[in-house]
Amino acid sequence: QLAESGGGLVQAGDSLILSCAASGSTISSSTMGWFRQAPGKERDFVAALSWGGDSTYYAESVKGRFTISRDNTENMVYLRMNSLKPEDTAVYYCAAALSRSLATMNPDYWGQGTQVTVSS
Repeated sequence: QLAESGGGLVQAGDSLILSCAASGSTISSSTMGWFRQAPGKERDFVAALSWGGDSTYYAESVKGRFTISRDNTENMVYLRMNSLKPEDTAVYYCAAALSRSLATMNPDYWGQGTQVTVSS
């Protein structure tokens, strides 16, 4: 129900946009978000967006560099990543949650993930 795309290999300082295609029933009333998992580490929260698109919440490590957005008419969610750093290297997962909480987003649905690698 969630399919990510847009990952790849970039250099530090570059920008990248991740996309997430969702089925209509998943995105229409869900909190949407992005998580990431670096090698040997737990999966961490990155960003979340309310179902109406009027509220966002970001991890401190990406605040000011990443922007989450959604297009409910196209059933798409995006993560624009600017000023990428080597420590941003991870598999990025799109997620959807039925609950409205952003700061404590607990996904009910996950995508398969897309790899982002940032070289120094």
